[in-house]
Amino acid sequence: MSAGRLLSVLLLLQSRGRMSARALADELGVSVRTAYRDLARLQAAGIPLYAEPGRAGGHQLVDGYRTRLTGMSEAEARALLFAALPGPAADLGLADEVTAVRLKLLAALPTALREQAARTAAVFHLDAPGWYREPERTPHLPLLADAVLGRHAVDVRYRRWRAPQEVRRRLRPYGLVLKSGVWYLVAASASGTATYRVTHVLEATVADERFDRPADFDLGAYWTAYLDDFRTRRHTGTATIRLSPHGRTRLPDNVPEDIVRAVDRTATTVGDTGWIEAVIPTESTDHACGELLRLGADVEVLGPPALRRAMAGIVNALAVAYGSARTPGTAGPDTGEAPTWQDRPADGAQR
Repeated sequence: MSAGRLLSVLLLLQSRGRMSARALADELGVSVRTAYRDLARLQAAGIPLYAEPGRAGGHQLVDGYRTRLTGMSEAEARALLFAALPGPAADLGLADEVTAVRLKLLAALPTALREQAARTAAVFHLDAPGWYREPERTPHLPLLADAVLGRHAVDVRYRRWRAPQEVRRRLRPYGLVLKSGVWYLVAASASGTATYRVTHVLEATVADERFDRPADFDLGAYWTAYLDDFRTRRHTGTATIRLSPHGRTRLPDNVPEDIVRAVDRTATTVGDTGWIEAVIPTESTDHACGELLRLGADVEVLGPPALRRAMAGIVNALAVAYGSARTPGTAGPDTGEAPTWQDRPADGAQR
């Protein structure tokens, strides 16, 4: 029998009023028989608890009774920051602690404020991951979070974008950042402070080494500077494109906002067809192909020549694939395989 669960039953009754044994069981993830047993134990301990029979009945505390047993454990105190963020809390392994913290916070509120908090919680919901992708699996996140809080170094095997793709490093974790549903670890190593995408951590073990985070390190300031630097580094060139009226309306749904702004800023009309020409920032040739091909025939690359040739190569390969009677999935007639381009590394990932 869990004393913590008995306290949860007590706080549920205090914060929500009358509840049936079935509702308590569902809330706590136990059987109805266990819920009845817990209620009986509370009564035996002297808690002023009574039952109302009937369909609308249930168990409740005597009016005016309030428990003072609202002290938080260390883990619950950590979870307090995530009390309104159940998804991130679950990622960090704090789901149970967040539930307990919310119950204790609600139990400490006056009735009017408690009802207001319940109404607010019912009409706001956070879903951090972006559209068209599943939440990332981060099995090592709880270990990394403990290392951040305990100031323990960790030994990791990490997959990055450049060769060699797998590296082993000892990291001194300074903090964790959740951006658009993706977790990042900010940590120091022998080569300096860097950002690591948590889902790319393949192995992680806590080391015996303890460390002190620099007193002047500010996680929020570091992340802001990191994003600014990333935006500066990722655009290595420009391209001149021609865009149809329909393509321009599709632009915000298919390319990043900085490209949309560049088109708005540099657009010039071409003849009386409604097409425009514009100069946009680009990363690699492969990445630019991947983004612009989403617009299909509504875009034409005028330059640079390397990007135009790459686009033409992909379009020609598609024309061959769709214009021939060969078996789907077999190699093309000349190159062996249709040209492909790599997916872009996620924003903020350690390259």
